[in-house]
Amino acid sequence: MEIGDKIPEILGIDQNGKEIKSSDYKGRKLILYSYPKANTSGCTAEACSLQAHKAELAAADYEIIGVSKDKVEQQKKFADTQGLEFSLIADTDTTLLQALGAWGEKVLYGRHYFGILRTTYLVNEEGIIEKIFTPKEIKTKIHAEQILDYIKK
Repeated sequence: MEIGDKIPEILGIDQNGKEIKSSDYKGRKLILYSYPKANTSGCTAEACSLQAHKAELAAADYEIIGVSKDKVEQQKKFADTQGLEFSLIADTDTTLLQALGAWGEKVLYGRHYFGILRTTYLVNEEGIIEKIFTPKEIKTKIHAEQILDYIKK
């Protein structure tokens, strides 16, 4: 997906087993972010950064939704362990990740494989992508500050 595209209607099932749809957020802005794996250091740092700044992001009318390939149970454990107060979608078949363009080829120690590309999409009240933070731009420990800096421009 690119800036100007509308996000899919069906986003997936969250850590509580609830189906999440983009229409559930009509009239509200979203931070939709993809992360490789729950309870890993970088993903935990990113999620905790967003949680720590949740009130500031909410004051700017943004709600947060995370998505990874982890199962519902793993997302639930991640949310509970880290005190995350936002939806984490369990996209086990990568349908949403592929639609977003957050699933692709990666290279680790010369080995090529497909996986989740850490990406953040800022979505307006109509479900249209307004900004994309690419994997190279995202600094996990301060990602919420990066988003706030962009919003304040």
